Amino acid sequence: MKSKILWKAKQSQKNISNLFRYEKFLFSKYKFKVTQKYSKLLKWSIDNPRKFWSSIWDFTEVKGFKSQKFEKSNIFFKNKFLKNSKLNFAENLLSKNDDSKAITFINENGIKKVRTWRELNRNVYKLINFFKLIKIKEKDRIAAYLPNLIETVESFIATSAIGSIWSSCSPDFGTNGVIERFSQINPKVLIICDRYFYNGKEINVIKRLPLILNKIKSIKHVIIINYPEKPLLKQNKIKNIKYINWNSIMKMNPTRLKFKKFDFEHELAILYSSGTTGKPKCICHRSGGVLLQHLKEHQLHSEIKENDNVFYFTTCGWMMWNWLVSVLASKASIVLFEGFPMHKRNDLLIKLADEEKITLFGVSAKYIDALNKSNILNKKKYKLKNLRTICSTGSPLSEDGFNFIYKKVKSNVHLASISGGTDIVSCFVLGNIYEPVIAGQIQNKGLGMDVDIFNDHGKPIKNKKGELVCKNAFPTMPLKFWNDKNNIKFKEAYFNKFNNIWHHSDYAEIKNTGGFIIYGRSDTTLNPGGVRLGTSEIYSEVEKFKEIKESIVIGQSWDNDIRIILFVIMNQKYQLNHELIKRIKIQIRTNTSPRHVPSKILDVKDIPRTKNGKIVELAVKNIIEGNEVKNKEALANPEILNEFRNLNELKY
Repeated sequence: MKSKILWKAKQSQKNISNLFRYEKFLFSKYKFKVTQKYSKLLKWSIDNPRKFWSSIWDFTEVKGFKSQKFEKSNIFFKNKFLKNSKLNFAENLLSKNDDSKAITFINENGIKKVRTWRELNRNVYKLINFFKLIKIKEKDRIAAYLPNLIETVESFIATSAIGSIWSSCSPDFGTNGVIERFSQINPKVLIICDRYFYNGKEINVIKRLPLILNKIKSIKHVIIINYPEKPLLKQNKIKNIKYINWNSIMKMNPTRLKFKKFDFEHELAILYSSGTTGKPKCICHRSGGVLLQHLKEHQLHSEIKENDNVFYFTTCGWMMWNWLVSVLASKASIVLFEGFPMHKRNDLLIKLADEEKITLFGVSAKYIDALNKSNILNKKKYKLKNLRTICSTGSPLSEDGFNFIYKKVKSNVHLASISGGTDIVSCFVLGNIYEPVIAGQIQNKGLGMDVDIFNDHGKPIKNKKGELVCKNAFPTMPLKFWNDKNNIKFKEAYFNKFNNIWHHSDYAEIKNTGGFIIYGRSDTTLNPGGVRLGTSEIYSEVEKFKEIKESIVIGQSWDNDIRIILFVIMNQKYQLNHELIKRIKIQIRTNTSPRHVPSKILDVKDIPRTKNGKIVELAVKNIIEGNEVKNKEALANPEILNEFRNLNELKY
């Protein structure tokens, strides 16, 4: 079947692109031939890792001291990039110091706050002074339990400025989830907000504080932020803990400090795995690698330029928050949204994009699907004049989702589906302005990332589904897992399937176009009759039914084989009946294969999901097969698992 091209950049767009400027930069430095062909640029970046990553530093004008040394190792994760280089992550994010806007905060109720670059710099200096006053040192951990506030960003930048290690969870993580994560890293400081709002509800966070402090004895200082335009909620205080109000710190006189330069490998932040199969892994990332990778992805893949307005719908408990904050290093401003994205109106975020003159609009594939189903958008309603790029991540974006964007949102826009993960706090595959956008496909592998698809025997395959791998080292490999002696858990996570090859646990395919299709996580693939099938192929068909709000598909062990079970949440006014079940099965059979057709289709009230909103197929599979879920605290709604337990319909 011929690939459907939805968009191509005009030649005039290519000629003013960052990617074209970068090609010309490479010509002046390395005599690299300028062709405006992404495949040639990609090959050069993979074949010349030392030159490539060094060129990213120079092209993006990283502040620091660069070493050209690339320490090659036969062991994948021991390769070192730009060894002995020195930089300060915060100094690079504080890339401007004027009265133009750096950060805009908007919540679901329309509260809006703007921070200028000058104010951002000043507030970060105040925090740095305070951290020094309470004797916080390099590599001490500072934990944040915060909504998506401007203060959250300021805290992260200040933490990195002094060489301490940042770690954050959003308030939708329950008390136990926070304790489970932060207790592993022994933070000295906890930054917490008194409350947050979600879908019209006010949730008290400060009342959780005593339990957190009783369980995490390392915390000696608590910084409390009151939610914007709200009075501070009272809290019960615990002895031997020093409580500081954020506003008190902001009353201090800022002292401008000289930024200390840290090693390229210096610890920046600890991020957490979802923890659905056990205790969350504490993934420690290095400052230099994260900065270079993000600058590359922002400027060369996402075409972010100075004074752009960049938005990504995220929380500070998700890696895309770190990705968004790093945009400041490109002298662009960021827009933070806090709350429910469809509060009182389904097009709330599209309205935000229009009013805030957003240039890059980032959301999840699930949000695009929900917007599509709401059937309220048309291109005449919002101008979106400034919008150049739409990014989608979190789960695979269906072909129908691609078509919806160009039909109902904006026809002249670069839709870049991207895919990576917390493990690399960045992307393996993403967009570029040189290549066309093809329905259902991520455009290409990222520059410098030797991504491939392997079969189970470790052989590269094309136009077939297999395991997504990376064959060469890259700067955002995790430095380590916290408390992981001899890197045992680290090696088990990424290198246990293929020898000395990064195994990412995504089930995917490379097409002849060079584009990628991600079918879901490897551990959630279906195996009826011993044939591996991706769950996303079923989801993309089910999403087309107006009657269905959401779905989850699992493989149930049955009669020495696997049978496919589809659970659906029905939209209001609709019921799951025999006629609808028949239509669903016909659609799946017609557009995929007979193997994809579910043996059973059942309706449920809700679907278990992580705190970040990802559906958890493995949890459902374990429950219906009589196994317990190891870590229910990782789920946002663990109580819903009971709905899947001992279902009579699955006993025959």
